[in-house]
Amino acid sequence: MKFKFTDTKVDSVFGMTDDIKKNLTYFNTNKDTISILWNQNNTPVTLEIDNTIIELQPNQLITTTYLHYVSYQKTEKPLTAFMFNRPFYCIRDHDSEVSCNGILFFGTQELPIVTIPEDQKRKFSTLYEIFIDEFSTSDKIQGDMLQMLLKRLIIICTRLAKEQLTLKKLNNEQIDLVRRFNVLVDEHFKTKRKVSDYADLLFKSPKTLSNIFALYNQSSPQQIILSRIALEAKRLINYTDKQNQEIAYDLGFNDPAHFSSFFKKMTNYSPTKYRELHKN
Repeated sequence: MKFKFTDTKVDSVFGMTDDIKKNLTYFNTNKDTISILWNQNNTPVTLEIDNTIIELQPNQLITTTYLHYVSYQKTEKPLTAFMFNRPFYCIRDHDSEVSCNGILFFGTQELPIVTIPEDQKRKFSTLYEIFIDEFSTSDKIQGDMLQMLLKRLIIICTRLAKEQLTLKKLNNEQIDLVRRFNVLVDEHFKTKRKVSDYADLLFKSPKTLSNIFALYNQSSPQQIILSRIALEAKRLINYTDKQNQEIAYDLGFNDPAHFSSFFKKMTNYSPTKYRELHKN
């Protein structure tokens, strides 16, 4: 099963399939695509994201953005997917509506895996059936209806993420600060390396940020910034033909030797050794 809605006037695309591996080429995903992947099987499903093997358990969802490199080579069972681009629904422009940015999407390091509770399985199944029905109804308001359903799906998943991903320790204001920090790191990690840089953008003190992340029981703000740089370096090594010196300059290092030292400190390997170990 596969459905695709397109609006050529604004280049918007929204697709849904019950088997993303089988139908991936049909959707022609590109650098702007965001996905919600849902395991509707009774057994785990394997996929690979950024060179990391993920075992998605039954009734779990995971979100990926165009920053991730996703492979379904090891995926042996059907995996449901919702895929959309920014012209169809921009999560940044609509963040005030769904509050998902920095939690469900663009959360820097942690891949957000959401588990559907037993008492909400019927809600998700019903919404899924409504999606199928709406994709089958071609009229002038189909795009608006699909966008409304997608927004509902994102809101439900974001609520579960806030409950399940340790955010329940924080109040709404603190959650919003964590979200905005995560998004800013994704946007500026190549040029801004200090916690104080982000504290200024958020109109908070570096100490306030550190205290909230300590309460959040996650990495410190500085560790998140450095880990984001290291993650991007790994992606560039794994998925591009760029050499170490070029990657160093891309990531804002003036001296390739400084980049090599940083990378080894973060991964225990030099860039060259890491490249050798991860050759396909």
